[in-house]
Amino acid sequence: MDSGAMWMRMKAHRWVYTLSILATLTVGILIGTLISSEVKGKEGQKGDATPLALPAAQSTNNPLSQAFAQIAKQLEPSVVNINTESTIKNVHRRRGVPGQGQGQGPGDDDDSGGGGMDDFFNHFFGGPGQGLGQGGPGEGPIRERSLGSGVIVDSKGYILTNRHVVEKADRIRVRFEDDPPGVQHDAKVIGTDQETDLAVIKVEVDHPLPAAKMGNSDGMQVGDWVLAIGSPFGQAGTVTAGIVSAKGRDIVPGRQFQTFIQTDAAINPGNSGGPLVNLNGEVIGINTAILSETNAYAGIGFALPSKTVVDVYNQLTGPEHKVSRGSIGIMFDAVENPAIARVYGSGSGVPISSVVAGSPADQAGLKVGDTITSVDGKKVTKGSELVSDIAVRKPGSKISIGFLRNGKPQETAVTVADRAKLFAARLGEDQENADDNTPKPSKFGITVRKVTPEMADRLDIPAGKGVIVQDVKPGSFAEDVNLARGDIILEINKQPVNSEDEFSRIESNMKSGQDVVFLVRPRGASKQDGTIFDAGTLP
Repeated sequence: MDSGAMWMRMKAHRWVYTLSILATLTVGILIGTLISSEVKGKEGQKGDATPLALPAAQSTNNPLSQAFAQIAKQLEPSVVNINTESTIKNVHRRRGVPGQGQGQGPGDDDDSGGGGMDDFFNHFFGGPGQGLGQGGPGEGPIRERSLGSGVIVDSKGYILTNRHVVEKADRIRVRFEDDPPGVQHDAKVIGTDQETDLAVIKVEVDHPLPAAKMGNSDGMQVGDWVLAIGSPFGQAGTVTAGIVSAKGRDIVPGRQFQTFIQTDAAINPGNSGGPLVNLNGEVIGINTAILSETNAYAGIGFALPSKTVVDVYNQLTGPEHKVSRGSIGIMFDAVENPAIARVYGSGSGVPISSVVAGSPADQAGLKVGDTITSVDGKKVTKGSELVSDIAVRKPGSKISIGFLRNGKPQETAVTVADRAKLFAARLGEDQENADDNTPKPSKFGITVRKVTPEMADRLDIPAGKGVIVQDVKPGSFAEDVNLARGDIILEINKQPVNSEDEFSRIESNMKSGQDVVFLVRPRGASKQDGTIFDAGTLP
């Protein structure tokens, strides 16, 4: 190609390239013009917006909202935030179980990731073990803090709360609603009751405090509106609303004096010890427990009824600062079983499974297999009804017991005894809150109970297998080997343990210096998590 042709081709390419650039610029200018016009159009509309006006502050005309607001305003000054500090002497660490690597806290609550099992077995929250302690295994004593709630019931400074909120606390401090930030008041424990998980504490003040008014829980019906007030997760003065979902709930097997009001008012860790109130602004319960897979609100909370609360409070603030309960010295199966009634022909009543030797029941001629049907002519159909009736009787008082023996009705007079003294000998120690259905503590330092069908289903274990640890004595051999409340013991030294009797038989044959190996399904562990060994040498 000659130079002329090449020049002409280059010129043509340049012309095309120039046209391309011009075309691009032209399109860009057109688009920019359109966008600019649209923006200007929108800017021109700014003046069309009507400014929002804030109306004068006024409450809603809804009667229910007004009632809630009035109750909250009335009760919040009576509800306090409770802070406790505890010393943990021994910290152990679980091994081999996913999600269970945290140190054990004092008492029944821990931070071991038990989740739903904590709620199923303990039904308590906000106690020691959910605090802010630091340290690890082998590091010696550590300090833990926990939060809870309480309600002032006497202007002199008496406050109702849960026992698990203040249990084993070295220091208890209370914060009132109108206290400036950082101001707290030291409180002392007046008395506690293990069986109802109630406690009374007192703050010394130089002026009257706003006391809440007590109501009668018997007047509440399923469907009635209620409010829960407390400090969930430390958020003081929190009010939640719901209804009474059910009454008379027995949520912990063997706890004869814990029959609860169930509510769907939101209750969370930190609400424990706070009041459940009706629309008259009266306290009809003390928030105590939740049932949840996440240890937080799941729509099922429990409050101890005021009828029980008032009786316990009056005794704890009395001269002896303890609760005295009557008993006649019998035991029965805590889980109702229709088969027992069919075999013993008892129909409606409470079959006696054991009679304490030398007890009032023994002296009155009551025997195993008899079925108690009435107390002073009043019909009883459940064990909880029987215990509740007799427990409020004063030691030394006489009652008439109606019962069936071999299907034939009979009656006998029985003198009520002091429950604590009656069962102290059987338990081997002076327990002021002994329970007719509580087994004898073992030399291992634990109390066990057979696994009920309900527990077996929830824990995903075969029915009739293992025993559940109900309590662990501080400083005991069981605590040293890391056994914890809620653990399921399946074997001891390769021997299956499927009942309290098998546990007692194996335990009784153990001697000092002997190696003891427990095969355990830890509390909160699933079937997939498997089992672990807890082992040591018996002192």
